Amino acid sequence: MSEGLLIFLAMVFTAVFLLSQGLVIPVFGESRKTRKLLKARLEQIDAAAEQGSIASLLREKYLRKLSPGERQLEVLPGMEALAQIIEQAGKTTPAYRVILVSLALACGGAIGGWLLSRSLLVALFCAAVGLVAPFAKLLQDRKERMQKFEEQLPDAIDSMKRAVRAGHPFSAALKLVSEDLDDPVAREFALTFADINYGNDLRRAMLGLLQRMPSVAVMALVTAVLVQKETGGNLAEILEQSSKVIRERFRFNRRVRTLSAEGRLSAWILAMVPFVLFVVISVTTPDYLPVLLDDPVGRKLVAFGFGMGVIGLFWIRRIIRVSP
Repeated sequence: MSEGLLIFLAMVFTAVFLLSQGLVIPVFGESRKTRKLLKARLEQIDAAAEQGSIASLLREKYLRKLSPGERQLEVLPGMEALAQIIEQAGKTTPAYRVILVSLALACGGAIGGWLLSRSLLVALFCAAVGLVAPFAKLLQDRKERMQKFEEQLPDAIDSMKRAVRAGHPFSAALKLVSEDLDDPVAREFALTFADINYGNDLRRAMLGLLQRMPSVAVMALVTAVLVQKETGGNLAEILEQSSKVIRERFRFNRRVRTLSAEGRLSAWILAMVPFVLFVVISVTTPDYLPVLLDDPVGRKLVAFGFGMGVIGLFWIRRIIRVSP
């Protein structure tokens, strides 16, 4: 495999990965910046929220079930954060196994790339793809699960509203949601109910829900419930208004997604046209491209063009992006 073909494959992989993961032109859902602000706000609101929470107790119970060797791997730095991502993705795989699978895929990719091409660059590229593949899959699963949770949230709030109006306490309303609806909202509300049932107060339980599902919609629900708890008021009416606000937000986001479809399609076309032309030219006139790729100046021009293309995609993102 020639160096020029390797560069081409690397560029295609990078462009498709950025577009498919929504990192270039995300329109719907919370941005990474929003999630960081929510996390920082949670730490400011309740620095001691983890003490005595059901999440910490479940983590300790989970560690006790492991063998001594597995426990040593699971308590390594960064494993708890990775375990939280795995939980948010709806998976039950231990964090250390994800790391081991990632390393195994990296080694397998490196060996396979070397055997097929006898090129160190190809082997390193295949190793890098294998290394990041499990984490990319986890992040994609977490994104899809959180989007599904937010879609189910208005129906969950409506169920809670009806339960409260029927005379049930708020904790019982959480249990009814966990029994009547599907995952992931059922699982998260069941954990929140168990947190309250175990002995934690409502404030810590709701903050735990927000910590597991960091989004603006969940923050609106948690804020409304906590404000009602501290100041009083009609909880059923507050839940009804929260449901309306969240539904209007989704309606607005769907409209934005529709109106920005042309811009997102343009991003895909602009990203893929150079690679399509590369393939067409290499098939129709195979002697044309080596003049560009075999020359050092030509490779610099290709790298410069690819960099400008990435900048252009991010510029399109800035144009069509509407913050939630």
